[in-house]
Amino acid sequence: MNVLIVYAHHEPSSFTAAMKNVAVQTLEADGHNVVVSDLYGQGFSAVAQKWDFVTTSGNHFNYMTEQKHATNLQMAYSPDILGEIQKLQAADTLLIMSPIWWFSVPAILKGWFDRVLAMGVAWDTGKFYENGLMRGKQAMLCLAGGHPTEYYTVNGRHQASVNQMLHPINHGTLAFCGFNVHEPFTALNVLSANNESREKALKDMEFRVKNIPHSPQWLTLYA
Repeated sequence: MNVLIVYAHHEPSSFTAAMKNVAVQTLEADGHNVVVSDLYGQGFSAVAQKWDFVTTSGNHFNYMTEQKHATNLQMAYSPDILGEIQKLQAADTLLIMSPIWWFSVPAILKGWFDRVLAMGVAWDTGKFYENGLMRGKQAMLCLAGGHPTEYYTVNGRHQASVNQMLHPINHGTLAFCGFNVHEPFTALNVLSANNESREKALKDMEFRVKNIPHSPQWLTLYA
């Protein structure tokens, strides 16, 4: 596999960083090609702006239609976006490593979705879900959450399961673009977990990543 890991955490000693390191080591040991986009390390901008494009259409500025315009002009994107698009196009597997913040992901990762999963690149008019431009690729969220597992249930403190929380990303973003989407891997209660619990979570992470090619757990699979 050619794997792109999009990593969104600013602390190298974080549990999210440990998950990323385990994924890289496991995949490379199995002979897969791995590229990591360290969004904080790269200083990736979360903000969609006019200067994301080499030139604009000159019409009323609409970020989505300007993406299509840039795609049609031989990928006339700013270097940071173009670099990420090229990584994405070269990959057949996308792993997203992030903490859970506010029932979602950090702004820097949302900015990656906004700026890189561009119109004409990841989706287009009439080309989404089973016809999305990312069809044939697979994606999986690998997230760390601070609260106890029992919080993440319909009857728990958060009044939502992890899959319900992540539906806008798994379905409204990844599946929308045509990715086959795996059940997310989530390590919960990481803020108060002891070393034994953390090691078990990392072993579970290793198992999931190692078995992506062999026994995938699909959330969305396009035939």
